[in-house]
Amino acid sequence: MKPPKFMYCDPDSVEEAVALKSRYGHDSLVLAGGQSLMPMLNMRLANPEVLIDINRVTDLQQITRDGDVLEIGAGVRQSVLETDPAVAAAVPLLGLVVPYIGHIENRHRGTVGGSLAHADAAAELPCAAVTLDATIVVQGTEGRREVPAREFFEGFMTNCCAPDELVVAVRFPVTPAAAGSAFVEHARRQGDFALAAAAAVVTLDAQGHIASAAVGVAGISGTPVRATAVQDALVGGPTTTEAIAAAAAAVGDSVNAADDMHATGTYRRHLAVTVVKRAITAAVGNAAAVERNGS
Repeated sequence: MKPPKFMYCDPDSVEEAVALKSRYGHDSLVLAGGQSLMPMLNMRLANPEVLIDINRVTDLQQITRDGDVLEIGAGVRQSVLETDPAVAAAVPLLGLVVPYIGHIENRHRGTVGGSLAHADAAAELPCAAVTLDATIVVQGTEGRREVPAREFFEGFMTNCCAPDELVVAVRFPVTPAAAGSAFVEHARRQGDFALAAAAAVVTLDAQGHIASAAVGVAGISGTPVRATAVQDALVGGPTTTEAIAAAAAAVGDSVNAADDMHATGTYRRHLAVTVVKRAITAAVGNAAAVERNGS
């Protein structure tokens, strides 16, 4: 398989990349890690007039923390999130999510911004972004704007970027020190896209009940899903197996994926409940461990 013909541009600044996006609009595609784009080109599922390679834009490859916000540049490699101590200290969920992204070779090339912009509903980083109330920073000819993750993903492999915009960073709120995080995924094989996956971040109160909960699910709809009904059922309740199972069952109403070659909608609904229950249980256990270690 060979890709179609295209013009190749390799800007060395965000401004130059934005100017190219503005000039060519829908006829251009951005190359970051290329782990999704290159197969699409080779299979001729994408046919851009211009390919804009942003790998030389070093401003997109920074990780910074400003108070209670961790900002990760769009060009940061996914593998960095597995090993960077600043990321582990600020947003532990990211270190749990990244090992499920493809294989290590993919993560050494794949970028944070590329995964978000690709907007695959079964992908792990979009799920984490929605779960953690992240903010996606995009830049166009009119300047920068910040988009809540739950508004950034508009549909299957569709984001809210205008033709002249590209993702430049993602900002994650720093996770409370007492919180427990967990991620559970079910796929046909290690490295495959998730048939269903769930992320959970919880904190416990003095009585050991759930004080706060954030739950996100991937692979069950056209976009990552924030399981608000599950969260509402958890908060204020006990951490018993029965209570968690009852709360997890509420995610079934969020499953709208149709039957496909990998699974039926009915099976995904079953998987969604299962992975949510397991993620919450693990997050509760991790929160309890944090409390024990801190006391």
